[in-house]
Amino acid sequence: MTIDRRTLLQGGLAAGITSLLPTPLSAAAHRDDAKIDAFVKANGFAGTIVRARNGRLVYARNFGLANIAAKTPATTDTVYGIASISKFLTTVTVLKLVEAGKLSLDAPIATLLPGYRADTGAKVTLAHLLSNTSGIPNAFTGAVKADPALVTHDFGTTESVRRFASGDLIFEPGSKFDYALTNWFIVVAIVEAVTGRPFQNAMRAITLDPLGLDRTTAMIGIENEPGSARSYRTVDPPVEWPNVRTPVMVASGGYYSTAPDLLRLAHAVFDLGLLTPASLKALRTVRVAEQDYSLGGRVRTMTIAGKPVQAAWETGRLNGYRTLLAHRYDTRESIVLLNNTGISQKAIDLFADDLFGAAPRE
Repeated sequence: MTIDRRTLLQGGLAAGITSLLPTPLSAAAHRDDAKIDAFVKANGFAGTIVRARNGRLVYARNFGLANIAAKTPATTDTVYGIASISKFLTTVTVLKLVEAGKLSLDAPIATLLPGYRADTGAKVTLAHLLSNTSGIPNAFTGAVKADPALVTHDFGTTESVRRFASGDLIFEPGSKFDYALTNWFIVVAIVEAVTGRPFQNAMRAITLDPLGLDRTTAMIGIENEPGSARSYRTVDPPVEWPNVRTPVMVASGGYYSTAPDLLRLAHAVFDLGLLTPASLKALRTVRVAEQDYSLGGRVRTMTIAGKPVQAAWETGRLNGYRTLLAHRYDTRESIVLLNNTGISQKAIDLFADDLFGAAPRE
């Protein structure tokens, strides 16, 4: 399946995307400097902090080094591992396939993936996979603990699903939340089955290329390329923390991206009509209340000026990478934080709350 970029970007979407070019910072943006400086100092933050409003970049600052050994400073265009934000990116692609009539969120996966076990496949839907509520056990993590070399072995999609994502259900689908990466092994298999393409090729044709996300990739070894941030376990002394992974982990946490690409993605999805109203509703509907989890990410309700305000809240944590993409629905304001030194994810979340002007979490 190929989506023509001109068709996808009609009706103002192209203009919205190209507006993410840097613009002079406003006085209001400069007032964030002291707050940001305090956060950076308190947490040893290294990386990129950007804000955009209505698709226009209004604030961008970079701190520390992307590559300590090479003394390469972080820049706004530095590529970082985005970890679980990959799930959000994958979900957008799945929703485009739903819109094209290739998939259905409520379809049992046995009807979408020929060869999957019929009993489990009749109970689990695509929406269960995307919301991490399938009940399918994660046999991969235990296998890797027993044999760490498995994490770099390419079994292929079909064999990965058979070996690690085909066990007996551990709970009734939809009844519990289990953040199992093997849900996403099956998503990879389904996308490949309905498109007839390798997963990464399908992602590029359906979402990345049409949106101009040219710096977003899941290429193995991208973290070692110039322009990419290395992942660090410690900074003093600097100890790198390589992100080793098998290709089938791509949908759950294998993508790398830049701050501008993530801003572009959020603006296209939530503001500019990339998705149909039905798809957008599905993406904004919380399915697991105690986790604020929707499909492929979270929807947070903040209190701002005494009123409830909703925002898409996509986070990622993998080795030394810490990432956040948050987007207020009402003001069309996005915040992206990308870090490569393993600081507290909670600290990043609370800082984003503060930048939005939200009341402290209870």
